[in-house]
Amino acid sequence: MLHNAKKLKGYKLDSLEGEIGKAKEFYFDDRHWTIRYLVADTGNWLTGRQVLISPYALVSVIKEQHHIEVNLTKKQIEESPSLNSDQPVSRQFEESYYGYYDWPMYWDGPYIWGRIPLLRETVKNGENPTKERKHGIPICAAPV
Repeated sequence: MLHNAKKLKGYKLDSLEGEIGKAKEFYFDDRHWTIRYLVADTGNWLTGRQVLISPYALVSVIKEQHHIEVNLTKKQIEESPSLNSDQPVSRQFEESYYGYYDWPMYWDGPYIWGRIPLLRETVKNGENPTKERKHGIPICAAPV
């Protein structure tokens, strides 16, 4: 299901271990018309640091509760490569970021998400979509 990014601003972000902040804004790739990162406002948890969350880590949007589920632990987020908020996202940062999470590079392949045509997963009956995975592929990561 597609969601309007403007309406998702301010939604609470839930990691595998609980709330990590709120959705502040989204970085949009105007070449491929897709969201590349969600910018998290972590409040007092990680002050002075801009936290980016790739759509690879997004699990679901729960509209009724104004929550976005994220398939990462707090430790993973805390130890992820840090971005200087005064500069644009560089390819060097992205290589470090995607390498840290062991995710495929979205620019390495013919599709919007590299070798993956669409960023979706099928949740099987009884499967927990928020369980920790090496390659977290979100249920919804189209332009939101």
